[in-house]
Amino acid sequence: MPLQERIQRLHRAACERGDSSYRDPASGFYVLTAAYLENRGYCCGAGCRHCPYPDDEQEQAGRPPDPQ
Repeated sequence: MPLQERIQRLHRAACERGDSSYRDPASGFYVLTAAYLENRGYCCGAGCRHCPYPDDEQEQAGRPPDPQ
């Protein structure tokens, strides 16, 4: 199974269980879920993988630009 598909499945399962995070299969780091981030109530600007906030709100919070 491709990594992106695995990540999406892990994220979906964590959200369904009500978990605040899941372990990234590639790095082993904990990744916050979109549900947790939304319940927190604000964007921290750290560039979270599943950030539920719109781009303009992320930029205003100080999110670094995506390297492209």
